[in-house]
Amino acid sequence: MIQHAQLQKDVQMPMVGFGTYLISSADAAGLVANAIGAGYRLVDTAEGYQNEDGVGSGIQASIEDGTVTRAELFVTTKLWPGNAKWGETPKTFDATIEACHASLARMQLDYVDLYLIHAPFQKEHRLEQWRALVALQKQGKVRAIGVSNFTQEHIDDIIAAGLPLPALNQIELHPWSQKPELVNYLAGKGIFAMAYSSLVPLSSWRDAEGQDSAKTAEMKADSKLDASPLKSMSAKYSVSESQLLLRWGIQKGFAVIPKSTKTERMKLNLDIFDFKIDAPDMAIIATLDRGDGVAWAVGDPSNLA
Repeated sequence: MIQHAQLQKDVQMPMVGFGTYLISSADAAGLVANAIGAGYRLVDTAEGYQNEDGVGSGIQASIEDGTVTRAELFVTTKLWPGNAKWGETPKTFDATIEACHASLARMQLDYVDLYLIHAPFQKEHRLEQWRALVALQKQGKVRAIGVSNFTQEHIDDIIAAGLPLPALNQIELHPWSQKPELVNYLAGKGIFAMAYSSLVPLSSWRDAEGQDSAKTAEMKADSKLDASPLKSMSAKYSVSESQLLLRWGIQKGFAVIPKSTKTERMKLNLDIFDFKIDAPDMAIIATLDRGDGVAWAVGDPSNLA
């Protein structure tokens, strides 16, 4: 049974979801339907992933065949805010409203359960976009609103502007990038943490051509994977390393959104609630932290991988 978190008074969120980054729209329909059939009730996508059409088709197929009702699903998508430094036009208040409506149309949905600003670009645009998300929540187009890749500084800007706090911050979190100061700050503000890239320490993580990064390769080369305590721990608990990594996130209080294209692995990634990593092993994992991570350079909002 998947555990749930109380995201806000009237919104519960599954602690494990199906991530769709680097899944094409053509493949997304079948994979999302498979994931829902395997038991996932949270599906995470984004405008920037360019697969909302396919994700929506998978959701609609699962509703139409009776696997789930819309109310049983928790759907997350993200606003791509536009970065002036990259020659993009930052989204205004009105453009943000329009972008949300466009995402809903692509997914064939009347509302999403969680809508996030994908990245913290220029301050003046960021705050205008956040005001738009507040308006969208009031309009009932989104049930909860949050951010992604935001640091304490970015959230402090929201507070200074007198605006409502995000319900959630989706950030890279795994044993190699634990961000204790940011995590503690979020907890102190009542902002839930959702982890992405939970499986970075796996030797097979993004090993397909074109999906890795130089920083990931460098980190893996330095990891001495064969001697990793994660391997011995997974054997100790009779689970896979991916299950161990996801369970670590759950025990830290993070929601996790692993991606897999294999139905059997989808099921394994859900099966993380019948074992617990003991305190001595959690303490060992705490020593594996290597800093900011590989997918997003915290403090450098021009570097989104």
